[in-house]
Amino acid sequence: MRTSPPIPKSLLLILLLGISMIFPESARAQCAMCRAVLESEGNTTVAEGINNGIVYLMAIPYILIGALFFFIYRKLKS
Repeated sequence: MRTSPPIPKSLLLILLLGISMIFPESARAQCAMCRAVLESEGNTTVAEGINNGIVYLMAIPYILIGALFFFIYRKLKS
């Protein structure tokens, strides 16, 4: 039985980043309550600020978990 060669990790990373760039609106989503309140006011600068805050708060845990897994991987590799 033939097995295919493993896919390089760099290719998987590039593929994941490419997919996330294709769908940017899904990454900038707001909850329904926040969106309804901000759209009813008509002030787009406040809505953009709230949206950027949501994205910022969402990104920090992913960065921390990614760094933790990186250090664990490096520790186990050595």
